[in-house]
Formats: sequence, C-alpha cells, structure tokens
Amino acid sequence: MARYYVNKNAQANGDHEVHTTGCSFMPAQENRIYLGDFTSCAPAVVEAQRYYRQVNGCYYCCNSCHTQ
Repeated sequence: MARYYVNKNAQANGDHEVHTTGCSFMPAQENRIYLGDFTSCAPAVVEAQRYYRQVNGCYYCCNSCHTQ
C-alpha cells in the first residue's frame, strides 16, 4: 500500500494531480491533501474527486492513472 495525496494547486490545464509519498514532484506539505493509503492509484483518484472535479494521476508516480 502507498500513501496518496492530491495537490491543492491545479496545473496549467486545471488538473489537480495525485501523488504518492516519495515522488520527486510531491507538492509542499501546505499544498497537499492526504487521501489515504491505497493498493493502487485508481481509488486514490476517486477519493481526490471528492475535493476537485478535475483530477489526474502524476505522470511519474501514478502513471497508470495519468491521462493526457
């Protein structure tokens, strides 16, 4: 299981990215929301959608949930 977070700050395209602990692109502590511990990124993305409408997985740490 991994710990997942969503970035409070949207990317230029409006996406709020989901990250795992240890990601090089993890937002600063004050700019992220802890989503929980999950076995994959898919349920973390669903949880992040409770906070933001436009959510995407990080290309680097949640690639299987990253859409273009």
